[in-house]
This record gives sequence, structure tokens and C-alpha cells, in this order.
Amino acid sequence: MFITVCGQKGGVAKTCTSIHLASIWHSQGKKVCVIDADKNRSALAYGIRGNLEFPIFPVSSAAKASRDSDIVITDGQASSDEEELKHLAYGSDLVIIPTTAKARSVELTVELANLLSSLKVNHAVLIVKVDFRQQKAAFQAKDALEKFGLHVFDGFIPLLSAFDKAEASGNSVFEAKDDLGRSDPRRMTGWSAYCSIASQISCLISKHSSNNNKSNQALPMSA
Repeated sequence: MFITVCGQKGGVAKTCTSIHLASIWHSQGKKVCVIDADKNRSALAYGIRGNLEFPIFPVSSAAKASRDSDIVITDGQASSDEEELKHLAYGSDLVIIPTTAKARSVELTVELANLLSSLKVNHAVLIVKVDFRQQKAAFQAKDALEKFGLHVFDGFIPLLSAFDKAEASGNSVFEAKDDLGRSDPRRMTGWSAYCSIASQISCLISKHSSNNNKSNQALPMSA
């Protein structure tokens, strides 16, 4: 399975999403790797800080890394360059587009989704950094995206300091500690949110593959 996480805007939790999906699938016994295709090398920097139990490779090693993995997650570059986005999306079973609920981020997400649709690349939108005291904006963003025909994952990724603490120590949010070295009390909220997304991804890819097979079977045989 090949997953790409990308967007046209920085600061939308692309690396956080890549790392946590990899962490969840690794915990389920899958062979997972992350490919860092971001010029800032955010995923590699994240991994160097701690003890993640799956490998992170630079994009130059992508071909070799993917041979030994059940799931390959590419942490993509934040870019508006159409050719670069096409290159990232090529060959992906699913492209995940994280977005905040802010208007400009939603607009850019719609633009990227339109490009992916023209390329016939399976994609879905993930709404991130949601302050649960202000959920109204997130639900409004979800409604707006769905009106454009986009598939939006059920549930949001919450805005939690536990994610920042996990990144600083190079671990998943499941391992996040508070300032006194105790398990962060909200770490499971973040972990559970990504577990739900991981489950939805598997279902979405299976459904997409099934629909493609049905379409292929419906094609007339050539003489």
C-alpha cells in the first residue's frame, strides 16, 4: 500500500500525520516505512530525535526502502507546483490532504483535489488542528469540502500540546509526556483520532480497488 500525504500549504500537520499513521500500522504488525520527500526533511528530523520503531528514508532511497515494506508513506513537500504534485501523487493508492479549517487552507485543498481528480488519483481530506472548544468551524469546513464533492474523513485531528511534546522527543503521541515526565493525560485523544483515520484509510482503499475491478470487468472485450 502506497500512501502520500501532501498539500499546497505548510503547517497542516503533514509530517505529524505521516508519522502517526506509520506508528499505528507498525503497532498492528505491519512492515512500514516513511519516505521524506519534504525539502525541510521534517520526517527525518522527527525520527532522529527519538526512537521510532519504523525506518524513515530520504526520497533518494525510496525504491530500495519500498521493497521490504507492506506500507510506504510518503511525507510530501508543501508545494503549489503542479508537476511536483503530479510526481508525488503518481502510483499512490491514496493521497491524503491535511487541512486546517481556515478558509484559505480549505480553498487550497479544493484546488489540489481538483488536480488529483483530473489525474484520476484516489484522495481524501483530513481536517487537522481542531480546537474542540471551537468545533463549529471544523464542521463548516467539512460541509464546504463535501459540497465540492471531496471525500472528508469522519472525525478530526485535535489541536493538542501532546503532539508538540511527542515531536520534540521524537516519539508518537502515544508516548507523550507532560512537563513532569508523566504520561500526558490527553495523549490517547490524539492517538485514538489517528487510529480512526487509519481504519478509514484501509476501508477507502479497499472500496476504491473494488470499484476499479468492477469497472474493468464491465469493459467490452476487443475483437
